[in-house]
Amino acid sequence: MRILVVGSGGREHALCWAIAASPLCDKLYCAPGNAGIAAEAECVPIGAEDVPALVAFAARERIDFVVVGPEGPLVAGLVDHLAEAGIKAFGPSAAAAALEGSKGFTKDLCAKYGIPTGAYGRFRDAEAARRFVRERGAPIVVKADGLAAGKGVTVAATVDEALAAIDAAMVGGRFGAAGAEVVVEEFLGGEEASFFALCDGVNAIPLAAAQDHKRVGDGDTGPNTGGMGAYSPAPVITSAVAEEVMARIVRPTVAGMAKEGRPFKGVLFAGLMIGRDGPQLIEFNVRFGDPECQALMARLKSDVLPALIAATDGQLRNFDLRWHDQAALCVVMAAKGYPGDYRKGTEIRGLDRAAAVNGVTVFHAGTKAEGGRILANGGRVLGVTATAGTVNQARDLAYRAVDAIDWPDGFCRRDIGHRAIARAAAETR
Repeated sequence: MRILVVGSGGREHALCWAIAASPLCDKLYCAPGNAGIAAEAECVPIGAEDVPALVAFAARERIDFVVVGPEGPLVAGLVDHLAEAGIKAFGPSAAAAALEGSKGFTKDLCAKYGIPTGAYGRFRDAEAARRFVRERGAPIVVKADGLAAGKGVTVAATVDEALAAIDAAMVGGRFGAAGAEVVVEEFLGGEEASFFALCDGVNAIPLAAAQDHKRVGDGDTGPNTGGMGAYSPAPVITSAVAEEVMARIVRPTVAGMAKEGRPFKGVLFAGLMIGRDGPQLIEFNVRFGDPECQALMARLKSDVLPALIAATDGQLRNFDLRWHDQAALCVVMAAKGYPGDYRKGTEIRGLDRAAAVNGVTVFHAGTKAEGGRILANGGRVLGVTATAGTVNQARDLAYRAVDAIDWPDGFCRRDIGHRAIARAAAETR
């Protein structure tokens, strides 16, 4: 098969790495790709959201199957346009991608179909949103309704902080059209986890769970980011919790979307809070997480390509996936200053030394090749991913590889996996 992966981040590198290993893959392209992806696929200089150019390329190169990585092109209808051109693609239609493209749509769907989530209000009027916050008090969460590159959520510890978030989105236009409407919702306490399921419009099968680290600093401090590291499996997602998530959240969502005339095909990513009331939905994403995807692909024993095709073709019923018993852990290396202003174009050395650490794969996120050098070209730049028998052992390997990388302009958190390691230590006492 001739395959095209769309995207340029660490998630797409992990997908290309897994797809390239499939015996079904004869030729692999990635648009636009990055310096690391170039080792797995032929990179083509087409932006991930340039829908007409992507469709034209896929038609011209006789692409058999397209795997869409990021949310932007999914919400923009890339899968729909490919289908109109007779090209099969993994990912939801634009109508189904509303699960990520509109926070308000998702909250309304949850209310209609009894899917457990926090209480909320939707607002297009800033003063009405402010009143809601004052009535509810803090902590409280303010979200831009649309896509805001992972920066549209404020977990406000005080009423004033929530009011400032409303003003920034609705009055200051911080997120453009994405912030014209906001969702203000109950703060949920507990432990966060990422749960993934492949869906074919009717059926859903669970993937391995993972846990992300959103805050930029050790000890979960500082501003939110796109993700500073992840590991899988997540001990908080026991087999009983996983079945509860499937029964109360994933299957009702798939059934509800079908009833709404928006059948969901692709990967459904449920951001969860596991608390006293059981698992509750924080939000849905309609694509693999980044950096969770790196950990998932490192643990996946089955060929990923038939699974993606089965989801697209509506053939997931009784489909089975196998996973390595080992744990996988990904440490994100980011450019200094991220998630604020950061410098591009700094050189990264020592990548070969890092990759030589047994059990380690270095996935590229924001890199480019220039004159034989690898340069940083984004905020999150590398995903150093290790597999080992336990999360603790995988973490040791990952940081050994991180320390082999010579990049003075980069940084990382040094405590990825701390929740799982603390839980394991408590269980052995």
